[in-house]
Amino acid sequence: MHYVYILLCKDQTTYTGCTDDLKDRIIRHNNGYIPATKNRRPIKLVSYFAFSNKYTAFNFEKYLKSGSGRAFIKKHDIVPL
Repeated sequence: MHYVYILLCKDQTTYTGCTDDLKDRIIRHNNGYIPATKNRRPIKLVSYFAFSNKYTAFNFEKYLKSGSGRAFIKKHDIVPL
């Protein structure tokens, strides 16, 4: 499986990523191995989406990072703020 995930960071911003090993990726975020979130720890996993096709997952991640994807996240209250 391939996962698109949304993290809530300490500074109340979100981070969206894609991986094929969600548990390991969250551990790596929490341990500071991911530069994009290293200085924004602790992080909290707030949502994830599972896909059997990695290209579908990558495309969904790209969508969530777009303006309409951010609107989708907000409209559906995916990130608790």
